[in-house]
Amino acid sequence: MRATQTRPTGVERTFGVDEIIVTKTDPRGVITYANEVFLRTSALTEAEAIGQPHNLIRHPDMPRSVFKLLWDTLEQRQEIFAYVKNLAADGAHYWVFAHVTPSYTADGRFAGYHSNRRSPDKPVVTEVSRLYDRLLAAERGAPNTKAAVEAGWQAMLAELGDQTYDEYVWALTTGAR
Repeated sequence: MRATQTRPTGVERTFGVDEIIVTKTDPRGVITYANEVFLRTSALTEAEAIGQPHNLIRHPDMPRSVFKLLWDTLEQRQEIFAYVKNLAADGAHYWVFAHVTPSYTADGRFAGYHSNRRSPDKPVVTEVSRLYDRLLAAERGAPNTKAAVEAGWQAMLAELGDQTYDEYVWALTTGAR
């Protein structure tokens, strides 16, 4: 675990379009597996990553409302696709197109979560960044965390209109937006 809070440096890190970041967590979101691409991109060693909460890589530029949507979806045992800006241990950031799914044991018991992440296209990151900036602005004006999440959620609903976040993500991913 990081001894001190990592400060973003503004340096962007990328990984190959043919590479996939993979992590697995237990039901509480504690990392139980991390592949080499995750470790390299996040600037963590395996010993630093395993046993830590996955939010170890949470970037302060990520709206709380997006994580609320992610966790609400996963708690319903549904998969989610999301664009996420992560914070590496050395302060660099990296964007991912994440696919997170619930995991089950061979006998069908819920075991945790599995996440595959690919490198997103630059124009998509630009578009998503604009949305996230507006959500963050709404969240920053709130008096507490709960109110911030709600403000971001309401801003997301207003920004997306009749479209769900899933529809927004897929429109970006397929080039329909």
